[in-house]
Amino acid sequence: MLRLFRVNIPTRVAALLVSEFILISLCYLAATFAWLRAGAEVFVTDDLGWLRILIVALCLLLSIYFHDLYSNFGTSPKELVLQVGVIAGTAFLTEAMLGYLKLQQLMVPLRPMIAGSALNIVAFLGWRQFFSRVLLPKLHSEGVIFFGDSPLLHQIARHLKAHPEKGLTPLGFVTDLNPGDLIPGSHPDLVQRLGAISDLCQVVERLRPQRIVVGLRERRSQLPVSELLELRLSGIQIEDALSAYETTFGRISTQELRPSQFIFSASELGPNRASARVQTAYSMVIAALAVLLFAPVMLVVALLVKLTSPGPVLLRQQRVGKNKRTFTLYKFRSMVRDAEAQCGPVWAARNDSRITPAGRWLRKLRLDELPQLFNVLKGEMSIVGPRPERPEFVADHEKKIPYYRQRHCIKPGITGWAQIKHKYGDTHEDARMKLEYDLYYIKNLSPALDAIIIFHTAKVMLLSRGAQ
Repeated sequence: MLRLFRVNIPTRVAALLVSEFILISLCYLAATFAWLRAGAEVFVTDDLGWLRILIVALCLLLSIYFHDLYSNFGTSPKELVLQVGVIAGTAFLTEAMLGYLKLQQLMVPLRPMIAGSALNIVAFLGWRQFFSRVLLPKLHSEGVIFFGDSPLLHQIARHLKAHPEKGLTPLGFVTDLNPGDLIPGSHPDLVQRLGAISDLCQVVERLRPQRIVVGLRERRSQLPVSELLELRLSGIQIEDALSAYETTFGRISTQELRPSQFIFSASELGPNRASARVQTAYSMVIAALAVLLFAPVMLVVALLVKLTSPGPVLLRQQRVGKNKRTFTLYKFRSMVRDAEAQCGPVWAARNDSRITPAGRWLRKLRLDELPQLFNVLKGEMSIVGPRPERPEFVADHEKKIPYYRQRHCIKPGITGWAQIKHKYGDTHEDARMKLEYDLYYIKNLSPALDAIIIFHTAKVMLLSRGAQ
């Protein structure tokens, strides 16, 4: 597992990405030499041919990422063929855009472009099948033993079993519980009991795992400290269930989190003050530039809202911000006028009848949130941060969800880690899940992580995902 920009990236995913970048570049390079022949070397070295191929290759990689082909290795061959056809079209859209911008000096000649794209389709499909069926099972995978009976261990084991690209193979559980008591109704291969707690050293000697994840509900009476210390000194990675959960899911579990882990943790679980100040500065700059860039779009949206439904253009709502201070949040109105006159404050539901036809598209494209840029300029919000909730919902969540009030230690954001990682939700369970992502973001707040979130938000907007 690689940690890049405060995000954990599976080594296998990184290897696939690098290999496909090389493959794509070689296909266009081969097509260039096949068509230009004697002039190919001059084209590549003197006419910026290497840069032209690099631009196309990077755009194709971006398209592959946008189609989730680096997060889902289980795509069927038929679906993969359809997606690859769309991805190949990205290369020609890139060339068309360069031509429109009068940047012909950065375009790949037409014939090498067509031949290289056709070659890429065949090579990509073949390489994906070879990587998934032949290389992936043979690549080194770390064996993981789960020591204890914590529910977190069960969640981690299920996730690793479903995502072999992470390079971690669950070997089973070392626990005093019977196999049927681990995860009732689950597949026996996933919950295989390897032995009792007292058998830990024998199990390790037999299976030779590279990693042990410890998750005991009551540690003081059961934790074999000396045995775990010996195993750690022998080179085996010993990891706490909470840390493993964070690495695996990209969020901090609230199920077994204790206040002492916040208070006495050596790492910063609260926001880094310097990072928060820097975030405020670049949020202001980004918001100012975005207002200038999207001013024509906001004008068109304002006219659309005004002409398609009676009522004000802007929706003004009270939201809870940093340190639980309330502020007025601005959005383009996407619901009928006085939508909550009868029902009071409620979450928007899927296919909500209160949403106007135009508002449905505004929500789908996230254009209704553009006025929040002015909240950023006023210093009430950041570009990235936890979603600002309404006071009524916050009061309810704080009663039912532990640590919910801790999400208000930083400014809320227009987009955030929880928004790109979890679907729109209207239940307390969804709110708890999003809180776990918010706590991870607060712990890892940095310009690099914000850049990743903004980049991923563009993907969500372009593909119209996650809005409701």
